[in-house]
Amino acid sequence: MTSDKSFFDFISNGLPGPELRKDADNAILPARKLAFSRFRALGLPSVKTEEWRYTNIQRFLKDSFSLAQEEGTISAEQLKLTDIPQLDSYTAVLVNGRLQPALSKLPAEGKVTISKLSDAANNTQLQLWFDKHPHLQQQPFAALNAALFADGLFIEAGVNASLDKPLHIIHIYTTTGNAFIQPRHLMVLHKSATLEIIESSVGLNETAIAFVNSVTEIVLEENAELWHYNLQISEKNSRHIYHTSTVQKADSRYHHFNFTLPSAELTRNNLSVALTGSNTETNLHGLYLATDQQHVDNHTFVDHLVPNCNSNELYKGVLLDNSNGVFTGKIHVHQDAQKTNAFQQNNNLLMSEKASINSQPQLEIYADDVKCSHGFTVGRFSEESLFYLRSRGIGEEAAKTLLVNAFAFDITDQVHIPALQDFLSEKIRKYVSGAINN
Repeated sequence: MTSDKSFFDFISNGLPGPELRKDADNAILPARKLAFSRFRALGLPSVKTEEWRYTNIQRFLKDSFSLAQEEGTISAEQLKLTDIPQLDSYTAVLVNGRLQPALSKLPAEGKVTISKLSDAANNTQLQLWFDKHPHLQQQPFAALNAALFADGLFIEAGVNASLDKPLHIIHIYTTTGNAFIQPRHLMVLHKSATLEIIESSVGLNETAIAFVNSVTEIVLEENAELWHYNLQISEKNSRHIYHTSTVQKADSRYHHFNFTLPSAELTRNNLSVALTGSNTETNLHGLYLATDQQHVDNHTFVDHLVPNCNSNELYKGVLLDNSNGVFTGKIHVHQDAQKTNAFQQNNNLLMSEKASINSQPQLEIYADDVKCSHGFTVGRFSEESLFYLRSRGIGEEAAKTLLVNAFAFDITDQVHIPALQDFLSEKIRKYVSGAINN
C-alpha cells in the first residue's frame, strides 16, 4: 500500500463489515457509513499534516494486511503472560478485539454491565454516544475505525454504581498473517458512578504484523469518577494507534495513566478530554520508555469549554538506543471558560546519543481569568548523581536504573493500586537494565 488510492481500495474491500451484513437494521449502520465517507474526505495523514509531521505513518502502511478478523486462540500459558502479580481484580479478556467470556472473570450481574459491543448495537446509550465525541471528527483513523470495527467492549455503570475491586481488561493480539485489527470500546459512567479500570495491551505475534487501530469513547456523567490505567506492552512487529476520547460532565473526575513500554515498532496515542460541565477535575499522567528503534508519539488535547475546571498533565519519557519520542500536548481554554486552572509538563531523559525527542506543549487561551502554564525539559543523566551513587559502591547499571526509577517516580507514585505500582517499577528496572547491558 503505497498511496491513498491503493489504501482506499484495500479498505473498501472490507465494507460493509461482517457484523453489518448479519444485521442490516443495526441502528448505528448510518453512522458507520457516514464515518467512512469522512475518512475518504480526510485522506491519509502525511508528514505535511501538522499533527503527523513527526510520525511518517505511511511507511508503516506499506505492508500488505488482511481486514478479515481472525478469531484467534490463546492457551492458558499465554494468558498467564498478562498476569500482574498480586493483583486482585475482575478480568475481561479480549482476543483481537473480541470478548472471551470463558477466559474472563466478570462481576456478577448488577449495576455494572460488561458485554460485547456487538451485543449492544441497539442499546440507547450506544446510539447516543457512538462516534459523537467532537475530537474524533477530524481524526482519519478514528473515522476508519467507526466504519469498520468488528467488535469491542461496552461498559455501563449505573447511577451510584461501583465494583469492589478493579476491572482488568486484557487486550491480546495474535494473528498468523499481517492483520489490520480495529477494536471499538464505549464506557458510560452514570451519575456518581465510580470505577477503576486497568487496560493491558499485549501482542503475541512472532512473525506476522498486527496493526491495531483502537478507539475508546468514555462518558462521565455528573459526579462520576474513573481511574483509568493503560499499559502498552507488545512485540517489535506490532503497530498501534490508540484513540481515547472522554467527555466530562459537571463535578466528574477523570484520572488517566498511560504507560508505553517496549517494544512495539510504532505507538501513537491520541488522548482527548472535553470538559463540558463545571467543577471537573482532569489528571493525565504518561510515562513512555522506548528502546531499540521504537517510535512513540503522544498527542493530548484538553478542551476547557466551561468555567471552574481544573486539569493537570505530566508526561515523562525515557529514551534509549535509537528510539524516538514525540509529545504534542494542547490545552484549549474557550472564552467562556473563566476560572480555569490548567497545568502541563513534559520531561524527557535521553540515555543514548542516538535517541531523540520532539516536544510541542501548546496553550490556546481565549479567557482572561485563568491560571495556565506549560513546560518542556530534555536532558541526560546527572553526572553528579551518578558519581554519588557509584562512590557508595553501587555499580553503573544499578545506579542508572535507580536514577530512571527516581525520574519516573512522579508518575508511578500516583498509581493507587499497589500491585500495579510494583509491577510497573519492576518492568522499568528490567527494560532499563537490559538496554544498558546491550
